[in-house]
Amino acid sequence: MKIIGLTGSIGMGKSATARLFREAGIPVFDSDACVHALYDAGGAAVGPVEAAFPGSLAEDGSIDRARLSRQLNEDPDGFARLEAIVHPLVGEARQHFLDAARKDGADIVILDVPLLFETGGHEHVDAVIAVHAPHHVRRERVLQRPGMTEDKLAAIIARQTPDSVKLEKADYIVETSGGFDDARQQVGKIIAALRAS
Repeated sequence: MKIIGLTGSIGMGKSATARLFREAGIPVFDSDACVHALYDAGGAAVGPVEAAFPGSLAEDGSIDRARLSRQLNEDPDGFARLEAIVHPLVGEARQHFLDAARKDGADIVILDVPLLFETGGHEHVDAVIAVHAPHHVRRERVLQRPGMTEDKLAAIIARQTPDSVKLEKADYIVETSGGFDDARQQVGKIIAALRAS
């Protein structure tokens, strides 16, 4: 079974690209969705995160991401503390996903990890796919999101590995500025290349 890392900075179209792999029948592990589940009421991260960041708990028993984000903005060291809580839990869920995919006979799986290079995850996959779009396209996409500002976008980009590095280190690139049909064709070619290699 080939384990493929899928990554891309904010606004590049990574989630849409992951959906295209899913449509093609390739199992996809979504790291962001996993973190959301860990933060939901009853999620394994709720207790430890509230203990490390008091006041981050919402009334419904989930982690209030906006409150947590405000705390992290005021405490740059907080990211390391948060990652020490969340990353092992995500790793556990990822291992369950891989075990299930192997059992189901999957020949390729996709690990959708926004911070693949930042966390060293690229060293544990067979190949890396980077999703890319020109800066103006990405900026336009991201600024349409509710509550997003130029400052927030700049802060997010500052924490991510530069796109030039991701593109240089990637084995495959999906360029998303040409629309869904174009991206779907690129995904199809990558799947064929992975199966042929």
